Amino acid sequence: MEYQFSNRVSNLKPSAIREIFKYASDPEVISLSAGNPSPEAFPTEAVAEISAEILKTDPISVLQYSVSEGYTPLRQHIAEYMKKEHNTGSSSDDVLITTGAQQIMDLCSKALVNEGEVVICEAPSFIGSLNTFRSYNAKLVGVTVEPDGMSISELESALKANPNAKLIYTIPNFQNPSGVTMSLEKRRRVYELAKKYGALILEDNPYGDLRYSGENVPNIKSFDEDGIVIYAGSMSKVIAPGLRVAYCICPKPVFQKLVVCKQGNDVHTNIWSQYVCDEFITKYNFNNHLENLRKLYRKKAEFCMGLLDKYCAPAITYHRIDGGLFIWCELPEGVDMPEFCKKAVLNKVCVVPGNAFLTDENQTSRSFRINFTTPTDEQLEKGIKILGRLAADLG
Repeated sequence: MEYQFSNRVSNLKPSAIREIFKYASDPEVISLSAGNPSPEAFPTEAVAEISAEILKTDPISVLQYSVSEGYTPLRQHIAEYMKKEHNTGSSSDDVLITTGAQQIMDLCSKALVNEGEVVICEAPSFIGSLNTFRSYNAKLVGVTVEPDGMSISELESALKANPNAKLIYTIPNFQNPSGVTMSLEKRRRVYELAKKYGALILEDNPYGDLRYSGENVPNIKSFDEDGIVIYAGSMSKVIAPGLRVAYCICPKPVFQKLVVCKQGNDVHTNIWSQYVCDEFITKYNFNNHLENLRKLYRKKAEFCMGLLDKYCAPAITYHRIDGGLFIWCELPEGVDMPEFCKKAVLNKVCVVPGNAFLTDENQTSRSFRINFTTPTDEQLEKGIKILGRLAADLG
C-alpha cells in the first residue's frame, strides 16, 4: 500500500540527535551527543520516598484522571517560587503544567501559529523545537547567535521583512546548542522589538538554574508588562527528565487556549510525576539540591574544557560556558564537518553535527555540539582525545 502523509509531516526528517542515539546505544561508543543530565544528579531516594508514601496513603489521587491545567498545589508552588526567586510571573499570568517543555512548543505552535506564518529562531537552536515548528508548516527564519545572544540587527531585519512573524523563540540561558547566555541589554532589546512589531516571545529556559559561574541575568519574562512573553520552564534538568514535567507561565488568554489544545493532546500530564515534583520542591530543600547540581556540573564542565584545551587546541575552538550542559565546538576553515562527525562515529565517539541545529539544515556549518554531563570522566577524556586526533588529521 502507498501511504499518503499529511503536508504537516511529509517533509519532516528524523531528529539527528535521536538517529545518533542508535549508534550511541553501542556500549563501545562514547556518547558526547546526548542532552541527558548526569546520573549522579537524580534524587532517587527522595523520589522513592515520595512515591512510596503517596501510594501507601492515598494511591487513587495519583492513579485517577486529573485536570488538564495541572496539579493545583504544584501550579501554586511554581508561581510562588518563580516570583520569589526570579521575579517572574504576575497576576495577569497563569501556570500550565505540561508533559515536558517540548509540549509547550507544540501547544504554542498549535494555538498561535497558522500555516506559513513565521517563527523567528536563534541560529543555531534546539532541534526539537525547530522540528515542532516545522510540523505545523511554520516558516522558520534564523537569527545568528553572537557571543552575547542573538543579533539584534538581524532580529529587527527579520521582523521588518516578515510582518506575519508570530513568535520569537529564544533560549537565553546557556543556549542549546551554543552554550551562550544572552546579555541583559539584548534581552531588553528583544522585548522592545517584539512589542514594536507585534510578536510574542517564547522564552525557553530549561538550564537557567544551572549557572555555576558569573552573575544571574533576569528572565525576559521578569519585565513583561505587556503580556507578550510566554515562559517555558522544566523539571527535566533539575529533578529528572523521565518524569516529563514542565511548566508554562503565560498571559491568561494564552493559557486558556493552551489548556484546550492540551485536552486534545494528552488530557493531562502524569499526575504521579506532578505530585513527586511538588513534594520535592516544597519539602526536600530544593535550593540546596540546585546548589549540589551546580557543584557537580561546575566540576564536569571545567574538566571538559580543560580536556579540550589539552587535546584539541588549536584545531578545535569552543565557547567557554558559565552553566548548562553543552559546549559548542568549531572546526577550522576548510574542514568538512559532516565528514568529521562520521569519522568520529567510526572511531566510536558520537557528537551532534552543527547543521542539525539550523533553521536550514542544508546550510554549511563548521560546528558540532558535545554534552559533558552524561559520560564518565574516563569516557570524556578518551572521547575528546579521539576528537582532537581526528581534527588534527583533517586539517
